[in-house]
Amino acid sequence: MMQDKAMQDKMMNAFAEQTKNMYNPMRKINSLLVENMEKMTDFQLEALKAYSHMGLSQMKSATEVKDADGVRDYSASQAEMMSTLSKKILEDAKTMADMSMEFKSEVEKILEESRAQAFNKAAEETKSTASKSTASKPASGGSK
Repeated sequence: MMQDKAMQDKMMNAFAEQTKNMYNPMRKINSLLVENMEKMTDFQLEALKAYSHMGLSQMKSATEVKDADGVRDYSASQAEMMSTLSKKILEDAKTMADMSMEFKSEVEKILEESRAQAFNKAAEETKSTASKSTASKPASGGSK
């Protein structure tokens, strides 16, 4: 009876350990996902703020146009603003791509660690099983 209880405890402990090992990579990936979403959201909000500021500046400048010289100056500032906006959009796209690549490499790292852990655990269990089966086999003397 005690042996059955010990075996049951051993099985439950093994199950708990396997479950922990199985869910640990998912927990890490979920945590990484939330962190990445937070970084990207902050970045996008800051970009939106910058784009809005640029647009509002141009609208204010347009309301200050009073004569032909004002139109000329406003047109020149529009061209300059469009150049600045184009550069900002390209920089922001590069930053977003860099963030995405960083996230991808972190996920790959977690998956590789998980794969290596599973492989090492399987190798350990295979060795353990092989050594137990070798130890339980009677030594053959070779005499007939």
